[in-house]
Formats: sequence, structure tokens, C-alpha cells
Amino acid sequence: MLAMIRRNLLLYFRDRAGVFFSLLGALISFVLYLVFLKQSILTEWSAAPNANQLLDLWQIGGTMTIMGITTTLASLERMVQDRENGVRDDLLLTDAGPFGLQVSYMVSAAIIGLFMQLMVLLIMGLYFVIADGITIPWAELPMVGVIMLLSTFTATALNTMLVQGIKKIATLGAVSTVISTAAGFLVGTYVPIGALPNAAQVLLKCTPGAYIAALYRETLMGPTLTTTFQHHAAALTRFRTTMGVRIAWSSQLTVGQTYGIVGSVLLIALFFALLPQWRAARQRRALVNA
Repeated sequence: MLAMIRRNLLLYFRDRAGVFFSLLGALISFVLYLVFLKQSILTEWSAAPNANQLLDLWQIGGTMTIMGITTTLASLERMVQDRENGVRDDLLLTDAGPFGLQVSYMVSAAIIGLFMQLMVLLIMGLYFVIADGITIPWAELPMVGVIMLLSTFTATALNTMLVQGIKKIATLGAVSTVISTAAGFLVGTYVPIGALPNAAQVLLKCTPGAYIAALYRETLMGPTLTTTFQHHAAALTRFRTTMGVRIAWSSQLTVGQTYGIVGSVLLIALFFALLPQWRAARQRRALVNA
């Protein structure tokens, strides 16, 4: 299995065009923020101290979420290519079997997604420190690392569920284009969730990306939010709801509830991503032992 994971990683990073296009969704989000979105959002919250820092950290959280979605999906392209080219049939003859092969695709996708999110954090953090003079909340970085793992595994499991039913690279390319374009909207980065119509808000709240972005934002922005909105609880609640720092249904979800939702989605997605291959592995063992 380790050899297959290494193979998948090498093939992914050798395809420089593929790597670039998997980064495209995050790059678009970053550029749109710098050129168009930042100033318009800043105007609304200009009265708040540290508004610049809040919005920059807000954007980092959203872009990292987009990166987790798009890069894990792009790395799972290897699964479809192997199926279309008949390579999968050869790999199934190894000791790994169907289940091990599926896990190798997922592990390599998770490694790629984790690495790319880390790169986004470093690059955007460095840029905003130099350009805007923001302060990185170093004490929160271990928790950001935990969210990064949760984001990566969730995106990998959900994308595996999607990809395992696709048999043609051309089909996957079309699906990837749609998801890469939509990801920025679904995590509330192109437009803050509170600025959308009610129907669109409900749609976003039904997607896991919005909850992962909320965890990133709450963690990165937490210390600054406490300082900025000290003694202004109503303004803090409004900011969190409008900017998607906390998802609100009838009331705002707590951080613990948000973790619970993301964790539940992860477990369900893992179950459905691995169940078909687990069944195939059992059938294979039954035939061998017959």
C-alpha cells in the first residue's frame, strides 16, 4: 500500500498543469478578495477596530477550506485514470486488494490536501503580515492544525464518494470545474453568507464546507474578535452570523456543535466511501478460500 501511495503522490506532483488547476479555485478566491471584495466588506465594518486583521484572517480560513476541497478532488483523478486505462485491474492483483487500493487513493489525496492547505496558510499569512501588518495568532495554530486534518479527511471522504461512481476522465473534468467554481460560494468566501438571500443561505448551511470554514474562522479570528467586540455582544453576534464565523439556524451553533456536525459528516462519508470496496474485498477472500 505504501508503494501505491508513493506512486500516486509522484504522479500528482509531476503533473504541474494539474497541480496549478487544482490551485485555481483558491487563487481565484484570493485575487477576488484583494481586488474587489475586501474594500466593499471593509466599508461595512470600518467602524470596528482591527477590521483589516479580522477580514484577512476570515479570508485565510475560507481559502484554506476551498483548497482542501479542490486539491483532494484533483488528486483523486488518479483513481478514475487507473479505472479508465485498465491499470486498476492490474493493481487489484496485488496483496492490497480492492480495500487497500481504495485506502491508498484516499491517503495520498489526504496528504496532498493537507500539504496544499499548509502552503495556503503560509503564503497568505506571510502576504498579509507584510502587506497589512496583521498579527498571526500563533497560540491558535495547533488548533488550526487539527481543523486542517478534519478538513482534509472530510473533503477526501466526500470526494471519494463522488469520484468512485465516475468512469471517464472527461466527466470528472467537468465535475471538477463545477466544484472548483462553486466552492468559493459554498464556503461563503466570494460573498459573506449573511449577504445572501435566505434560500441561498439555507443551501450553504447544508454543505460541509461552510462548517469547516466556520471552524477555521472562529479559531483564527477568536482572539481578535474578543478584543474588537469587547462589551458589544450584539455586534459580535451579528458579525459572526453575517460573516459565517458561526453558522446560525434558529440560533448560532456553538463551536462544539460545529465540530460535531463535521465529525458526523466525516464518519458517514468514510462509511460510504469504503463500504463498496470492503464488500469487494470480502467477496474476493471468499472466492480465494472457496
